[in-house]
Amino acid sequence: MRFIVLLAAGLTLAGPAAFAQTAPEPACAARDADLPADLAAWPAKAPLAAATSVEGLPKAALVPGQAYAAALSPTPEVTYVVQPEKPGGTVSKGGLFSLKVETAGSYVIALGAGAWIDLLKDGQAQRSTAHGRGPACSTVRKMVTFDLTPGDYVVQISANAEASLPILVSRKP
Repeated sequence: MRFIVLLAAGLTLAGPAAFAQTAPEPACAARDADLPADLAAWPAKAPLAAATSVEGLPKAALVPGQAYAAALSPTPEVTYVVQPEKPGGTVSKGGLFSLKVETAGSYVIALGAGAWIDLLKDGQAQRSTAHGRGPACSTVRKMVTFDLTPGDYVVQISANAEASLPILVSRKP
């Protein structure tokens, strides 16, 4: 009986930390290598400045399947279509992008940071169907999926810490 108690006490003392130390993190020698088809464009980013108001949207168009190195503005300089769900503070960065969807389907918006995404159609926020992190060993930090119908959308980015943001919209296969 004492042996069982001591054995149980030993397992408790070792605890989860002992087991966590035995599982090293995966080595990531090749970042952004072997991305899935819907993220294949991620490494080749074109420069694009985010709009600070609706008037600037025509020059801030996201094309599905093309990755961008987006330039964002300080939050106080951005006039959002609707108040972002997570606006961030006065030192955060944000911006607006237009998105034209030609084919209905499931689309993912991938970001290289943890910024907040609001997707609007006709001024109404669209509900996401999934969200998560990017693939292991990639610089994709956040992925949010939406089921979209053809039409024009506004992508609002808010609460980003940096003035630069990698972004990609792509249709899922």
